[in-house]
Formats: sequence, C-alpha cells, structure tokens
Amino acid sequence: MNSEPTRNDSLWQPDRQASRTSEAIVRTIFGAFALVSVLTTIGIVGTLIFEMFEFFQEVPFWNFLTDDQWTPLFPTAEFGIFVLISATARTSTIAVAIALPLGLFAAIFLSEYAGPKTRQIVKPLLEVLAGIPSVVFGYFALLFVTPLLQSFIPILQGFNALSAGLVLGISITPLVASLSEDAIFAVPRSLRDGAYALGATKREAIVSVVLPAALSGIVSSIILAVSRAIGETMIVTLAAGQNPSLGLNPFVPIMTMTAFIVQVSLGDTPAGSLAYKTIFAVGMTLFLLTLVLNIFSFWFVRRFREKYD
Repeated sequence: MNSEPTRNDSLWQPDRQASRTSEAIVRTIFGAFALVSVLTTIGIVGTLIFEMFEFFQEVPFWNFLTDDQWTPLFPTAEFGIFVLISATARTSTIAVAIALPLGLFAAIFLSEYAGPKTRQIVKPLLEVLAGIPSVVFGYFALLFVTPLLQSFIPILQGFNALSAGLVLGISITPLVASLSEDAIFAVPRSLRDGAYALGATKREAIVSVVLPAALSGIVSSIILAVSRAIGETMIVTLAAGQNPSLGLNPFVPIMTMTAFIVQVSLGDTPAGSLAYKTIFAVGMTLFLLTLVLNIFSFWFVRRFREKYD
C-alpha cells in the first residue's frame, strides 16, 4: 500500500508577517522624512506669501515693478525691485561667464583626457573648493581680488560687482565641473568608438558626439550653478557693497537681493514695519526666480535627455 509523503505547508507558505511589519515601519519612517521636507517648503512659501500680501497692501504692485529707485529705509521710500534684480543679474552673469568655461573644460579634461589616477586625485581636490565657506570667498574678493584689479582698472571702486562676480564664479565652478563631468562620463563608450570608427579625431568626437549626448546634464549643472549664484549672500554682501543702483556698470558698488535681506535682518528695522516687510517681498522674488530656473531645467532635461540601453 503506497502512502503519500507528508507535506510540510510551513515550508511552502512561510510566515511573512514580520517582514510585512518591518516594511510598513520603514515605509512610514521614510514617508515621514519626505513629508517633513514638503511641509517645510510649504511653510516657507506660506510665510513669504502672507508677509508679501501685507507688503502689497501698502505698496502698489505697479510701483514695485516700475520704480527706478530702491530706498525703503529712506524717509522718501521707493520700492523698485528691478534695481536689486539688475545688481543680482550683474554678479550672476559675471560668475557664469567665469564658471562655465572653467567648469566645462575641467569636466572634459577629467572625463576624456585624464587617466584614472589623475581623475581620482584631481576631482576630489576640485570638489574641496566647493566646501570653502562663502564668507572666506567674500573676504578673499574684498581684500585680495579688488586691490589686484584696481592696479589694472584705476576706476574700480572698493566695493564693486566685478570682483564679487569673479570670486562668485570661482566658488560655483566645482558645481559645474563635477556635475558636467558625471554627465560626460556617463556617455556610453560605444558612441565614442563609433565616432572613431568613422575617422573622427578625439576633439571631433568630443565636440560632435560626447557633448551633445551629455547636453541635458551639462545644462542642468549650469542652471543649478546659476541658482546658486543668484542666492549667494556673503560674497556679494562683503565684496559688492550695499549701494542700490540701477545699471550695467560692474565697477561701482551695488546691492543684490540677498545683500538687502542681510542689511535689513541685521539692522535696527522694527519688526512689522513696512521696511521690515520688504525682505519678504524680495525673498519671494528671489524664490520665484530660482523656481523658474528649476522648472526650465526640469523641462530641458526631460525634453533633451538621451536614453541608452
């Protein structure tokens, strides 16, 4: 008489209750951390919107956009935000003009020309530059770069947009170099080999194949660097001055949006006054500028990103 082997159901249906419980706990913890960041962003934006609404109850929005003076702390107050925007644009433009070629060329060298050992040494040293406090960069611009430039440009004043922009460009160069190098290094080797098989030189392969393939990552690094330059505080506060002036002259003192926020925050401006509320209007303007840049970066990456199998 044949007997069927005894089946141990526990081997085929193990108890997963402990695993499900631990997964639920981990999911809850991670979700809570993500929620904290979201709620923090909502709280910041909500604070800016609430205070900005009170500001525009006293200052017409049209005057905020069209006035050509920024003197909220003067008896005859004017609130032309484009004075601060023009100053921020001056320093950021100079910074990008420095960081873009330096960072991109450094990324190309590290990815395409440097050997593995050279890359392992140079890239960390380049990224160390990003760890230097911005206040150190600010004093470097004020006490070294400005006197050096004044020996070549006599009309350059002690506080100016030029030295602030130059040092700001140096400070954001590691950001462009590191992220661009990662994007270039991620381009498949087969694309390079295909270009070489068609008779292209190394330079032609880089310019015609590698850089277009890594374009979305390079543009993202540049936009991130621009956002960093727009939001920089200590370098422009120490080196560019606190003189709100509308124009394009990089040799004179200026006041950026972040420098104005520092001036009001550290001064004797009474909380709740109109002058105090201006920092929230300026902060919201700064937030919107960086938001537009990040939205453009997100769209550009999705539109032009290359996918390889």
